[in-house]
Amino acid sequence: MATLKSVNLSIYIYTGTSDKELQSSDLKYTLTKSIISYQDNIVFEIAEIVRDYIDVTFNNDYESRTVWVKTVANLVDDTDTIFTYGSPVTNTSLAFDGYGFYEDEINPQLTAYDLISSSTIYLPEDTVGKLPVYAATTGSVVIDSVTTTITDNGNTNQKIKYVDIPANTTSIAVKDSGGTTQKTITVVNVCEPKYTPYKVTFINRYGVFQDFYAFKKTTESFNVTDEKFKRNIISSSTVTYGVNQAQQTRYNINATSSITLNTGFIKEDMNDTIEELFLSENLWIRYNNKTLPIIPKTKTLQFKTVLNNNMIDYTIDFEFAFDKINNVR
Repeated sequence: MATLKSVNLSIYIYTGTSDKELQSSDLKYTLTKSIISYQDNIVFEIAEIVRDYIDVTFNNDYESRTVWVKTVANLVDDTDTIFTYGSPVTNTSLAFDGYGFYEDEINPQLTAYDLISSSTIYLPEDTVGKLPVYAATTGSVVIDSVTTTITDNGNTNQKIKYVDIPANTTSIAVKDSGGTTQKTITVVNVCEPKYTPYKVTFINRYGVFQDFYAFKKTTESFNVTDEKFKRNIISSSTVTYGVNQAQQTRYNINATSSITLNTGFIKEDMNDTIEELFLSENLWIRYNNKTLPIIPKTKTLQFKTVLNNNMIDYTIDFEFAFDKINNVR
């Protein structure tokens, strides 16, 4: 009786609808892996491969960033013959640039309707917001009694819908296709007369763009880096030097700018959002009417609770993810 020796895995990554006719360019990888003698299964880890094909660029636009992943596994026996029974094994999945936590165990599946972890959204007064929802599971979104129907045409550019939250909205109900409310979200409209609120957008655990506003005190700073060398300033003709000449000379000068934001007082359920912001690889801030990439400088944060702290707010340091002097070559 033939036994399993190896598996040849073809990985197709593409956009559009899942059942589209695949092109040769959609085949991204072909992997071969042999079975280990004391194991019964052959396992492929393809998450990092797939991530390379999910575009996470952002310029204050909100677009669905997903891809289809089709795997075709041909099972090979110990005579180097492909099994005719049970082979090939084909699977097609929709991939997001998200992640699961350790407690979620292996291969967590997306079952959410709205694609944010908290039940509260904070917006400046008179400001429109965005709510990301999963089109495959969400039937409608009711915003202050106004219903928006969510449709899913199967295309990757429609799988994530960013529903507009009108200015000064107070409540949102996210419903499934049967009309059952799956989540109720409270919208808090913040009047901030003294400080300028800043919007930070990040990729959350579901792999979608999520906005987070910081409402209170903001401070900005910059850190300069340079190198120096000591030069000879003596004139060979006069054997003198001028005291206005620098003996120490700077070069390779540049700087990085930083910004410190304070959230203002928020509800405890926003702790999940804060955590996901810290864990995100991609963050942007809306700054002087431009969308600029940033990196959290704060690496340690102690979560606050109503029980322990009564009032909850956070101060977070960010660094702009580019040099002050343009050195892009």
